[in-house]
Amino acid sequence: MAAILPSTTPAFSRPARAPKRVTEDTVRVMLVDDSLTVRTVFSRMIDKEDDLAVVAEAGTAEKALFALRTTQVDVILLDLEMPGMGGLEALPKLLEAARPAQVLVVSSLTEDGAEHTLTALSIGAADTMLKPRPGGFNDAYRDALLTKIRALGGCDVHPEGPSLQAEASAVSEAKPAAPHEALAPQIVAIGASTGGIHALNLFLRRLPHDFDLPILITQHLPESFVPVFARQMELAAGREAVLAEDGTSIRRNRIVIAPGTAHMIVKRIGPASAAGSGVVTGLAHDRTANGCLPSVDPMFESVAEVYGGHAAAVLLSGMGRDGTSGAEAIARAGGSLYAQDEESCAVWGMPRAISEAGLARAVTTPMGLADAIAQSVRAPAEQN
Repeated sequence: MAAILPSTTPAFSRPARAPKRVTEDTVRVMLVDDSLTVRTVFSRMIDKEDDLAVVAEAGTAEKALFALRTTQVDVILLDLEMPGMGGLEALPKLLEAARPAQVLVVSSLTEDGAEHTLTALSIGAADTMLKPRPGGFNDAYRDALLTKIRALGGCDVHPEGPSLQAEASAVSEAKPAAPHEALAPQIVAIGASTGGIHALNLFLRRLPHDFDLPILITQHLPESFVPVFARQMELAAGREAVLAEDGTSIRRNRIVIAPGTAHMIVKRIGPASAAGSGVVTGLAHDRTANGCLPSVDPMFESVAEVYGGHAAAVLLSGMGRDGTSGAEAIARAGGSLYAQDEESCAVWGMPRAISEAGLARAVTTPMGLADAIAQSVRAPAEQN
């Protein structure tokens, strides 16, 4: 059971109330925010839930680090704009002190300061939520917040949906080509959500300098964050990164990213040439079964249709099931599937079904996946 410091301890204070029983199954939450009002509102939201408990609060990052010496937590809600050591500066220290806890950035900067928030996500924060203005702490906000906390705390947040065993069984019916029959990929399509930005940075930085296959990315993000995210991906990969539009050319040494308002799909418009692959992106707005916009599934499904067995699809950390049906399409077409492993995921949701079905050619860390895909490109050439 996690130790709970007395409410009189100056490192962090809590409103006076009866202590809540914390068990092994309780998701233990730390609040780090300089606003007592915000901490109080969050505490009331969280402590009403039987499976969640606020075990520590801090008004500064320094006090949070002090509290973590004696308090075990699973999820940290972190404000970025605080006096003294700011949240961004404190983030690596908090991740180290609270390992393996996950950090959810909850800050007023998440709307106007997308650069700061995405930097936090790239260096290890798992997810983000906008801190609402006064009066904005409504039921919808509470439900979204609690869902994220449970997911980051390791809970299954979709018990009403198909079981993972059922999904893995359904996906396993679509057998991919045996590893020794694998075709050299001509494109890499990546789907990610919660925890995915950090994973993408690790993956892209690991790829060899001579790896020049086109890369498609669908990352669940608010629309206003996507341009900043594209710049981050460009820096991480050392190659051009653009947002998908109708007719955006897919070509070597280019990353194309789904916008925040539509699904990215691909379509062939002609033969490959020196100017490009003869394939461009399109935008779709159809509602998907998983409710995501943009969704990974339409991207994977269209990639399977256009590239067949020459497609490599990657599922990185993310909450939910987006990408599962698209992965099935890739598998049926003979393409290659790759999945991030549970240990390195912030939330092992999206990669889980194909991992448990044994369909992924590699289930490992983002850097390990980069190595595996790079080798899949080199291997056919080495055999010739």
